[in-house]
Amino acid sequence: MESTARLWFQRAVFLLIIVGAGWLIYFLVATEVRDRLRQPWLFIVVWVLAAYVLLPRLNRVLSGLYVPDYFIGRTRTVDGLLGDPVNLAVVGSTGELRRAMLAAGWTEPDPVTLRSSWRIARDSVMRRSYPAAPVSPLFVFSRKQTLAFELEVDGSPAQRHHVRFWSCPEGWKLPGGFDVDLVGAATFDRRVGLSLFTFQITHKIAENTDQERDLVVAALARGGASVHTIRHFSTGYHSRNGGGDAIETDGDLPVVVVSPARQAGAAGADVNLPG
Repeated sequence: MESTARLWFQRAVFLLIIVGAGWLIYFLVATEVRDRLRQPWLFIVVWVLAAYVLLPRLNRVLSGLYVPDYFIGRTRTVDGLLGDPVNLAVVGSTGELRRAMLAAGWTEPDPVTLRSSWRIARDSVMRRSYPAAPVSPLFVFSRKQTLAFELEVDGSPAQRHHVRFWSCPEGWKLPGGFDVDLVGAATFDRRVGLSLFTFQITHKIAENTDQERDLVVAALARGGASVHTIRHFSTGYHSRNGGGDAIETDGDLPVVVVSPARQAGAAGADVNLPG
């Protein structure tokens, strides 16, 4: 009973925020038009309200209605939108994966804070190096990434290779019955821009996500990890992620074994699923 009351209270608060933000945006725009655009700074206020208050909450409500709340091979943004494709899996512990990624030259990002967010914005504009720039949260299994790693390109955080990993729930298996410890999503940040769905400032990713997936797999393989690929794990597709960026994948899922104790049992030929 208490949880139901709390849920309805949260919904009522979200509704009030959406209505209030929408009314304020309308009021500011109407005032500015009436004043013949004499205060253009008001449009900055409108953009902030729309991008960081109104649209995220609308997306959260709508995505809660139509986006499945179970594993479909896609991440979700903090607003509930479908994000990047889950395009690799790992057999091994988080400690073993961390050691393997750091040994391959990748860097763990700083936590997302006001200070680190300001620094990545400043360093992206001024093209200053920030190898441990923060990575925004994405969600699988209703929780944000367990680990993340990145490789800066050309001394600027505006472009970087990066990958997120999520620990799988105990006893959970991939569709098809495959037993793995983590799933991951690797993408390449090509520039900074605006999200198509919220107009927030964000990184824009490269369309070919398979190329970034293969980069991460190759880095781990050079460090001694074994790899086998589940062919046709999902249907190859073209789509868009939570920022509105075009994405494409062939649907294959490499499984990387970073645990030396499990190398012999897990290594083997590629697996072909129907499709």
